[in-house]
Amino acid sequence: MGKKVVVIGAVALGPKAACRLRRLDLEAEIVMIDRDSYISYGGCGIPYYVSGEVADLTGLRETTFHVTRDPEFFKNYKYLDVRARTEALHLDRRAKVVRVKSLDSGEEYDLPYDVCILATGSRPFVPPVPGADLPGVYPMANLHHAEAVKEAVAKGHVERAVIIGGGAIGLEMAEAMADLWGVETTIVELQKGLLPQALGPELSAMAVQELEKNGVRVLTGEQVTAIEGGPDGVTGVVTAGAGRIACDLVIMAVGARPNVDLAREAGLAIGRFGGIVVDARMCTTDPNIFAGGDCVEVRNLVSGGSAFLPLGSLANRQGRVIGTNAAGGHEEFPGVVGTFCLKIFELGLARAGLTETQAAAAGFDPVSSLVAMADRAHFYPTQQLMYVKLIADASSRRLLGIEAGGRNGDAVKARVDAVVHILASGGSLDEVSTLEVGYAPPFASAMDIVNAAGNALANILDGLDEPLPMDEFLRLFKEGKLTVLDIRAPSSAEAYQKKWGDRWLNIPQELLPESLDKVPDDRPLAVFCNSGMRAYECLRFLKSKGRENLVNPKGGHAFLQLLDPEFNTPEGGDKKE
Repeated sequence: MGKKVVVIGAVALGPKAACRLRRLDLEAEIVMIDRDSYISYGGCGIPYYVSGEVADLTGLRETTFHVTRDPEFFKNYKYLDVRARTEALHLDRRAKVVRVKSLDSGEEYDLPYDVCILATGSRPFVPPVPGADLPGVYPMANLHHAEAVKEAVAKGHVERAVIIGGGAIGLEMAEAMADLWGVETTIVELQKGLLPQALGPELSAMAVQELEKNGVRVLTGEQVTAIEGGPDGVTGVVTAGAGRIACDLVIMAVGARPNVDLAREAGLAIGRFGGIVVDARMCTTDPNIFAGGDCVEVRNLVSGGSAFLPLGSLANRQGRVIGTNAAGGHEEFPGVVGTFCLKIFELGLARAGLTETQAAAAGFDPVSSLVAMADRAHFYPTQQLMYVKLIADASSRRLLGIEAGGRNGDAVKARVDAVVHILASGGSLDEVSTLEVGYAPPFASAMDIVNAAGNALANILDGLDEPLPMDEFLRLFKEGKLTVLDIRAPSSAEAYQKKWGDRWLNIPQELLPESLDKVPDDRPLAVFCNSGMRAYECLRFLKSKGRENLVNPKGGHAFLQLLDPEFNTPEGGDKKE
């Protein structure tokens, strides 16, 4: 008789671990349970089901050969005993028994194990707001929530929706509501920017611009104080600053917390983020119990601390490791760098590693560059402007993070994926500058944007450039503490000169050597171009001529227009396109 294995949880990690174990051990007695009726589904696809891009719920539950992953599928194809609608009540480590209950019959019984695998996932966090339990208020934690929301929207019961939370699920649900269903949608986020755990202020601003351009109202730095309504449903959301927002639907997207009740009651170690503590083999503090997915904490390879990262892709990779080790093998999961990608309407966003705020909290001295550049050869017809931000430690030059955004989402993701290994290995920024990536005009420039971003940050660390964050530039300029030297063509500078007068000086780059007498040396100058690259060259030239008090606004005109689209609008006039 083979070893007895009990797997608790059957969404992502559980099925992966069980199937890997079965392939390695054909004699093991494997029982997998889950309290839900829906098992083994693509939870990250929920927003696309709600939007209608995935037409039917079975699309999230099918294999690539269109067989629904239900208990019968696992029995007939994977040779596993899967019991849906079965809840784990108690884990007795001493007796090595899991007490379970059938939610259909009410029967309770024991499942003995030699190895137990915890795949209990996470729970949506619902803030303690009055009215959070009203009808019409939904988290987006499972397929039942997705069905309820889509049914309400499809039947025309929802004209206005409020999404509480500006993380990935919140933004994806905003697109689902506003784009295909035409629902008047508002996002309310407590932090100052969207995606606060994933992006710095520059790329967060891109997300805000994309949402607002597509009709989504975005309120950041705003607190929800109450949800109003009655037995017939929700009628509005009350905020501390913006007042009451009328709505017919509220989606809670404030994040998730590890589901560790079973593990905590069994005496397993719990980490600082509330997840189960595991080692590199994904083994808990009990050598007979493994855990993975949304219920655990893993090592952050950049900060050296722990991390909670609820992602289906992560759960699948960990599931294979657990399946191997449960079969008696030895495989390790090294940790994460926090790779993340997202689509919002036509904008693709991705990141890996630490934000500047996270890097400072981890004890680093972060310095960053921001480059705006074509993602393909500039002459190729499908090229789009992409923004790449790199973060490194000032003293060691260790690469700490990358953030990217642009209209061609596949290109954005590719740039972030390209540097993940450098982040994971503790590599240097200089490795980015010389990183070998594929080149052909339909895919990239001869000097790829990721190399250019590395070079830009190296210039900053070497003291060759004087970068100024764009929000700081805007503040100083509007306070009258900066004059701009615009080295673009006169046609590009014209609108700015009309609005800002002699505070906006235009000397095209090619005329700069013969126009040094026109460059003021009695005040701080911001050297300005479309992306910051030519401004860097002119800044170096001016410094060679003894000029000081020079800065280079990060991202140039391209990023200025994202951060403040009204900057060059004539006072009292219409915006100039």
